[in-house]
Amino acid sequence: MFYDTHAHLDQPTFADDLAEVLQRARSMGALDVNAIGVDAASSRAVVALAAAHPMVHAVVGVQPNDVAEAQPEDWDEIVRLASEPGVVGIGETGLDRYWDSTPFEQQQDYFDRHLRLSQATGLPFVVHMRECEADVLAMLREARERGPLVGVMHSYTGTAAGAAEAIELGLHVSFAGMVTYKKSDELREVAKTVPLDRLLVETDAPYLSPEPVRKIKRNEPGHVAHTARLLAEVRSEAFDAFAKQTTANAKRLFARR
Repeated sequence: MFYDTHAHLDQPTFADDLAEVLQRARSMGALDVNAIGVDAASSRAVVALAAAHPMVHAVVGVQPNDVAEAQPEDWDEIVRLASEPGVVGIGETGLDRYWDSTPFEQQQDYFDRHLRLSQATGLPFVVHMRECEADVLAMLREARERGPLVGVMHSYTGTAAGAAEAIELGLHVSFAGMVTYKKSDELREVAKTVPLDRLLVETDAPYLSPEPVRKIKRNEPGHVAHTARLLAEVRSEAFDAFAKQTTANAKRLFARR
């Protein structure tokens, strides 16, 4: 069994055949999927998907690259949605220096809001990090001074040292399809350093299709099995045991508190 901890199931590419996509996921062993919000509208959408599909769980928030377009009332909507049935997390949130669609200070403001909401509700937060590892870790350290942190570094592409600090701060580390790419030797070395009880797998569907299905334009939750198999191989761990443990990790982290 697998738990795809990060997928964007509300995307238009899934509008016409989501039921079939979820059935394929089940046939490949992916029995749980987190549907991730990126703004108020998509957060409402993933809550609705969680209500309609028992295997889908909702994560609500405003992604850093969408913050600039957020309206003042949108944050109130995220706070409201956090208490809805089927919601298991806050995000995705975080920071991004690769894209410049949102001023960095505004990203930091919203990241702080998500962290505080997570601490207030007990729901884990989901961190997007791109070319800003030091900035993310600095804000996580600050938040940790207020109280415990519960969350995950999603689709991790940072350093081994950054992963180790995130784990020390209380987080899990999740890997997506990029870890399967031929050029990703350094990332695979990082993946070897993450303790098994803090490791998660994800697709980030419909993006980042893993090998050996990378040529398929639309990634799907069922493809998480390929990423899990690669990670088990590079870590020299039995595949079944790896799948069982990472699924248990995800169910523990995203259990409604």
